Amino acid sequence: MTTTPSAPGTATARSITHPIAAKWPARHPERLQLYSLPTPNGVKVSILLEELGLPYEPHLVRFDTNDQFSPEFLSLNPNNKIPAILDPDGPGGRPLALFESGAILVYLAEKTGRFLPQDPAARYEALQWVMWQMGGVGPMFGQLGFFHKFAGKDYEDKRPRDRYVAESKRLLGVLEQRLAGRDWILGDDYTIADIAVFPWVRNLVGFYEARELVGFGDFPQVQRVLDAFVARPAVARGLEIPQRG
Repeated sequence: MTTTPSAPGTATARSITHPIAAKWPARHPERLQLYSLPTPNGVKVSILLEELGLPYEPHLVRFDTNDQFSPEFLSLNPNNKIPAILDPDGPGGRPLALFESGAILVYLAEKTGRFLPQDPAARYEALQWVMWQMGGVGPMFGQLGFFHKFAGKDYEDKRPRDRYVAESKRLLGVLEQRLAGRDWILGDDYTIADIAVFPWVRNLVGFYEARELVGFGDFPQVQRVLDAFVARPAVARGLEIPQRG
């Protein structure tokens, strides 16, 4: 349901009046516009969009050229982080600009009535796991990645790295216990909780190369559900969106 990333100078750019369209013109302004990069936070939204089958148009926000600090991007997300969306058919039929991946997941799930339980108790159960990812998994795994793979790996003092390793192991243990006897985080139903959590788990043991560091073999339930997650066709597609230019 995606289109190729837009190119500057597209004639339809004037159909979207938001300032972000000056840098990322829309070829299909009637579609939901996604501004992102295939990072763990970014692919949460592209995966959900692929699962939903909603028409959308992805735009690559390049970190190597500091696109996230451009005035156009900041007009949509003043926090200069991806992902962000612009939905031309938001609440009441009016355009809605939205940032923060967790908020976007909830919005799209509620917009379509899918991947978020309708039962109030189950709905809040799903939301608590989305918040758990946003407040714990993302920040802790990300810091581990910095101290293990990137500039932090050169620090002689390994206490910061070890702090994030220990916390990442603890979080994996929480998830391991939760998944025992369950197909997905909420049980039988695949939800935005899984879409929030498992891109980060995949990144931890893949891109961050921290499988051995966190003793990932001690978490067989997490591995089982991660395998089921990446086997979904919509997940496989969403992990590559937007395509890096």
